[in-house]
Amino acid sequence: MADEHDLGASNANSSVKQLLTKFLESRRQGLSPHKITFYRRCITRLLDYPLIQEGINQFLHNLPCGNGKHSYYRAIRAFCNWLHRQGYFKDNPIRLVDSPSVAKKLLPAITEEQLQVLLHAADNLRDKCIVSLLFDSGLRLSEVCSIKREDIDWNTNTLKAVVKGNKESKAAFTPKTASLLRRYLARNGHNTVFGMKPRGVQDMLTRLSGEVGFPCNAHSFRRGFACNLHKKGLSTLSIMHLGRWSSLDMVSRYCHSIDFDDCLEHYRQATSS
Repeated sequence: MADEHDLGASNANSSVKQLLTKFLESRRQGLSPHKITFYRRCITRLLDYPLIQEGINQFLHNLPCGNGKHSYYRAIRAFCNWLHRQGYFKDNPIRLVDSPSVAKKLLPAITEEQLQVLLHAADNLRDKCIVSLLFDSGLRLSEVCSIKREDIDWNTNTLKAVVKGNKESKAAFTPKTASLLRRYLARNGHNTVFGMKPRGVQDMLTRLSGEVGFPCNAHSFRRGFACNLHKKGLSTLSIMHLGRWSSLDMVSRYCHSIDFDDCLEHYRQATSS
């Protein structure tokens, strides 16, 4: 077993890199490759600092990424907690490190009006289908790209989706999106419905964003999905299940994107005489 003092004093040696490899291999089955890459990227950058309270604080202080510091902190916390459980630390240094503060910002959420602008700007049926489906379902990029024809239930306008943790869930879509999908699938055949990888979908959304002049990415659609249903009166519990979130707290975070103008309009309607 590695010496606790060595871990803190010489964090860039091969023994710590080997421990990082063991840590990544210990992650539970079903953890997405994206999450593994996230852990590896964050912790590898820490290896030039001693794995003690002062070293971790210095590392976080030197990061230039603002709110991104909290992501690094979470990865380091998972690594330190694992080292502590495995007996490499007697005292866990992450317990003495304060979590970086996160600036509270109203992040962009696609509205129904913006959806129509995007559908008009999309110059082919495939892109229109993806845009409409993202807004209806709140699907993540990886979930959109993994859909197969046999996953679609036309009787209920739902589809099977492989979500985080390699679990199977369902997503719903509207009759308008169903019509677009039927037209698209009548003309195209791929192993998956859209025959695209997540990066390809993101590039398409980035191009659309440049054309329409407002933020357009998978997260803005997912926030728009939550906000739109919230404004229509659905409970946070219903939105949680429809959006495949694991907790009500996550739904609340996404619904924060309902902006002041939305609330002001409701306020005027409620207070008008």
